[in-house]
Amino acid sequence: MMNREEARQKAEALVAQMTVEEACEQLSYQAPAIERLGVPAYNWWNEALHGVARAGAATMYPQAIGLGATFDPALIEQLGDISATEGRAKYNAASAHGDRDIYKGLTFWSPNINIFRDPRWGRGQETFGEDPTLTAEMGKAYVRGLQGSGEHLKSAACAKHFAVHSGPEKLRHEFNATASPKDMAETYLPAFEALVKEAKVESVMGAYNRTNGDPCCANPPLMEKLREWGFAGHFVSDCWAIRDFHTGHHVTENEVQSAALALNTGCDLNCGCTYDNKLVAAVQMGLVAPDTVRRAAVHLFTTRYMLGIMEGGSEFDSIPYTKVECEEHLEKAREAGYKSCVLLKNNGMLPLNADKIKTIGVIGPNADSRRALMGNYHGTASRYITVQEGIQDAFQGRARVLCSVGSHLYLDDSENLSQHKDDRLAEALAVAENSDAVVLVVGMDETMEGEEGDTGNPYGSDDKSSLLLPDPQRRLMDAVLRVGKPTVIILMAGSAIDLAGAGEKADAVVMAWYPGAQGGRVIADLLLGRQSFSGKLPVTFYYNEQLAEMPEFTDYAMTNRTYRYFRGKPLYPFGYGLTYGDVSVTAAAARKTDTGAEVTVTLRNAGAMDTDDVVQIYCQNEGSANAPVHPRLVAFKRVHVPAGGSQQLSLPIAARSLLVVDASGTLVAEGKPVFYVGMGQPDERTRELTGHASLRVEL
Repeated sequence: MMNREEARQKAEALVAQMTVEEACEQLSYQAPAIERLGVPAYNWWNEALHGVARAGAATMYPQAIGLGATFDPALIEQLGDISATEGRAKYNAASAHGDRDIYKGLTFWSPNINIFRDPRWGRGQETFGEDPTLTAEMGKAYVRGLQGSGEHLKSAACAKHFAVHSGPEKLRHEFNATASPKDMAETYLPAFEALVKEAKVESVMGAYNRTNGDPCCANPPLMEKLREWGFAGHFVSDCWAIRDFHTGHHVTENEVQSAALALNTGCDLNCGCTYDNKLVAAVQMGLVAPDTVRRAAVHLFTTRYMLGIMEGGSEFDSIPYTKVECEEHLEKAREAGYKSCVLLKNNGMLPLNADKIKTIGVIGPNADSRRALMGNYHGTASRYITVQEGIQDAFQGRARVLCSVGSHLYLDDSENLSQHKDDRLAEALAVAENSDAVVLVVGMDETMEGEEGDTGNPYGSDDKSSLLLPDPQRRLMDAVLRVGKPTVIILMAGSAIDLAGAGEKADAVVMAWYPGAQGGRVIADLLLGRQSFSGKLPVTFYYNEQLAEMPEFTDYAMTNRTYRYFRGKPLYPFGYGLTYGDVSVTAAAARKTDTGAEVTVTLRNAGAMDTDDVVQIYCQNEGSANAPVHPRLVAFKRVHVPAGGSQQLSLPIAARSLLVVDASGTLVAEGKPVFYVGMGQPDERTRELTGHASLRVEL
């Protein structure tokens, strides 16, 4: 890869030729051209959360939370590379036509590595889940894929939102997230540290909120952490977050002061317009030194040189537009879908026996919904396959497929002129009554959970107040299940949902997340057993009433939150997911190494079907007063085990994973490290649901 020092020297030489006013202009996300210096215009804002987003056609993978459910860093790195490849193809094509607009650049503001600490957070779907280790491993993999290992950066990744950011959405422009030193070091910062130190992420984005009193885009303690970790890239504000300094947080009085505070503290790039409007004035008033402006510009141009878009080109200039949505990429997106879907319950209904089904009913507001495939921050696929369409294709010429929307996502009526609520319920019941098996597809979409203000509707595309589905869907589920036909519920959502009584009555329950443009084909293949389920929950599924046992949404303490600290019995535990096989750990042993420890695991698949599964190793420091309530994930590995087959593998455990974090935020050796090895957590609920217990292994 291009030597950063060489790129920095080129950037310094270029910036030295700029006037202060020209350098100020380059600190805006929509940087103008400087014709006299041969600098082309560049728009820094692009997105690639689960495929290149907001820029037209692109391969669409499952939403990030679904990618977290794969527990497969190798796959995530491949998906990152696909995003970079398609981003390059689109950049090459757009630049050739003189188009340097928003969403056309090579600086992707992904991944989102915030911790999904509370199930109500609408943007939690953008994350890899609630666990710091899982988030770090998946985040590093996506960054490696996006940035590549060539002479130049293939694209530039961004770790966001730094830091301590996970709702409430409505308060984010004024909210102060207070986190203890222990929670900072144990929960909120490890993934960022890993992406900076190990993946060499090129940029970091600050969050909207304040953290422990200071705005995240001008937060001295957080900026100092980046310096401690050796961060060498550039820092970018969240969009219009600097404006919040004076309009929401009231730490400054006006735009000039806000621009000065952000730049002086280390925010190089402004997504927004505060730098555009007032940075020159801040320099003229003596609030910002010209050298500070030039320092930020050097950081930004270093990235542009490392991308190979300033001079001489790069090895990626020949990537053709035909790589966008090519079959190879679509196949990899389907693989991600297969590995992301989580089988939560199965009383034997699945896989479906297509030879015995003459009529199958497909019911529900998400059954034929394209929007339910997408999640937020998505691109535009050239073809979508809904669940209804996937099942129709799978049963073509073999069985009749009857369909009904059943209900609206959240309104009582599907048609405005209906005289009574639940106007599609009779149709749904007729479908169920005439079917041998029913696929009931419910859930949410990006209009119901997501970023504050992202879409306009009664729910505000915002946080959730409840873990239950809206009343119309609950009435639909109850009514269809009363018909008594074998029924599988497909849940399409980006966060934990409590199906209440419906989940208990259904024969099978599948968490499909937002599975990507071809999600309908993926789900049909899984239902028919053409692929085995193998996804694992990256978040805890709670009972709705357990929300009352948690701290307030605005409380960032980890007390009674996530699997590490939750003291109740969850609906479905973190790390849980069934397969069509029956994989368990039959033996395990641990030994110390120079770099920490190594755990050797023997697995056996006692089931009748080949399947992937995920080995999970949890550690508890027995006798430590500072250890989390429950053992914490320290290593995992996706494996493929043939029916009746066995496999042995070894997993390394990093030395820091054997330590605990004390009240001051310091890693300390305390207590006796003990490992628990299994295909899920070593908790009572996982044993109850899977019939298998983790093995306890002393080091």
